[in-house]
Amino acid sequence: MIKKLQRKFILITAASLFIVLAVVAASINIINNYQLKKNEDEIIDMLCGAGGKFPDLFRDTMPPDDKEFGGDRMPDEKVFENSKEFEERRDRFRNSKNINEETSYQTRYFVVYYDIYDEIQKVDVSHIAAVDSDQAKELANEVLAGESEQGRTGNYRYVITGSDSGKMVLFLDVRNNDSTKSRFLLISIAISVASWVIVMVLVILLSRRVVKPVSAAYEKQKQFITDASHEIKTPLAIISANTEVIEMTSEPSEWTESTKNQIKRLDGLVKDLMRLSRMDGEQKHTEFVEFDLSEETAKAAAEFEAPARTHNESFELDIDEDIKIVGDSAQIRQLVGIFCDNAVKYCDEGGTITVSLKPHHKGCRLAVTNDCAEPPSGDLSRLFDRFYRADEARTRQGSGGYGIGLSIAKATADAHKAKISCTAENGRITFAVTFK
Repeated sequence: MIKKLQRKFILITAASLFIVLAVVAASINIINNYQLKKNEDEIIDMLCGAGGKFPDLFRDTMPPDDKEFGGDRMPDEKVFENSKEFEERRDRFRNSKNINEETSYQTRYFVVYYDIYDEIQKVDVSHIAAVDSDQAKELANEVLAGESEQGRTGNYRYVITGSDSGKMVLFLDVRNNDSTKSRFLLISIAISVASWVIVMVLVILLSRRVVKPVSAAYEKQKQFITDASHEIKTPLAIISANTEVIEMTSEPSEWTESTKNQIKRLDGLVKDLMRLSRMDGEQKHTEFVEFDLSEETAKAAAEFEAPARTHNESFELDIDEDIKIVGDSAQIRQLVGIFCDNAVKYCDEGGTITVSLKPHHKGCRLAVTNDCAEPPSGDLSRLFDRFYRADEARTRQGSGGYGIGLSIAKATADAHKAKISCTAENGRITFAVTFK
């Protein structure tokens, strides 16, 4: 159980850390990509507004050579004819953290100008070395043939703007930003993976110390159960001997019979406690072998046919033949006995108990079902907790039991890496174990 708790702690920590690092890495990359795109948008906006050229935003007036290109007016030049709008744009870009005096020298772009008849008038490739005039014209014609006025083609983002004098197609080279995004992504992934590995190594090394208090408490509990069980055996033996002496010296009475019944119950409790406390330790040394589960289930269930008839209950077997598993046959017989004993005790008067064993996916499913008009309320999985008793379902007088039998069944299922469950529907309750 301690090893299982330790593994669960490591797995939960690993999953939680992975989720946190993934969210952090994703958030950082999203913010980085957003900032890079925002920078691109600002540059595109500035170039489009200035007719495809960088205005000197850090001067108080617009330079004369920004109003003409080769003697002709730019398509969007009229934006800058209004000094107030120029001042607004200048102030906006001056306050931008992404644009400074060096931006015009760092930005790679080219522009193709068209007249009102969609004929190319000029091509400006002076700000890029990767594209010549012919390539620029070809790219511009391709994007003009499309339906979108902005988008991306290859390593370039493009924007088509127009005015009364014609159109302008601006291409901004974004390959440096793409490279930055890729490097940033790889670095963030590498750092996240390295951080995850380092933390997980520390968690694995320190996990024993984390579960050490639980392990110590568990060992003390096992030792207490063992010591208490041995201590209880002696007074039980004395009480049993005294009861027999009383019956020998005088006739048996209801009081001696009651005493003997309680001795029997306490003796059963002591044995169950001892068995439960030893299961973890014994499991480490138990060698599982293949055996016929169908045969063992039938033998174990057959012992409860007579008690079921005594309670006026029908007892049915629905067991497929030749179903085999690898495990401990003695433990499985005990598990079947616990399920059947529980069903006999708590089946409705005149009800039916069914023991079934069927193939299930790649394994098999062992189930014991009995009629139960008023099944336990709440979480049925709690029935497998030690000493848990659901009063609504266990009202029969003298049914016995201390709520420990199903705990032993669960421990047996866990030892065989099987799934144990309890379901209630349509007036019937089913305890089942699914073997892989």
